[in-house]
Amino acid sequence: MDYPAVMSEQPGEAARPVRERREATVREAKALAHPLRLRILRLCGHRELTNKELADRLGRDPGTVLYHVRQLVDAGLLEQAPVRTGDSGALEKPYRADRRSWWLDNPLGELDADAAFAPIEAFHDELREAGPSSVRRYERFALHLSPEEVVELDLRIHAILDEYVRTDHERLDRPLHGGMFIVHRLAD
Repeated sequence: MDYPAVMSEQPGEAARPVRERREATVREAKALAHPLRLRILRLCGHRELTNKELADRLGRDPGTVLYHVRQLVDAGLLEQAPVRTGDSGALEKPYRADRRSWWLDNPLGELDADAAFAPIEAFHDELREAGPSSVRRYERFALHLSPEEVVELDLRIHAILDEYVRTDHERLDRPLHGGMFIVHRLAD
């Protein structure tokens, strides 16, 4: 899928195309509001997987996984890849994601608390699956920020991450890392 591009205009920086973010549609937001669907997207973002492969990897019933796969397909976040012949000679229907969900602003929209925690639950499950030795770095902080400063911090972090996401195809020979950045208001 092609994304609209604008040119970077950072002082002292060569002009380069930058993908623009866009607001998530209601259908996209609902599709992204479940931890299992987020895990399916991540897994299919790095290699094409069949429903059975996804179910095996996630330790879930194939029918349950297929329901969530269909939600992602209907939202346009996952697509069926070309049919392939499996090891047993049977035809397989793999799925792939192209990370377009990364370029969505406000992907959870104004949904309920379960939707707000879906990315955290998905990340937690992935981290547990990878094990404690997989943790490479973490930063924990508490800052006094105005609403405008929260937006500024988010934009600056996104700019760095966007650069890495845009150029990830250049580093496919390196180990795959995941991460999450969350800013939340602390309870008083």
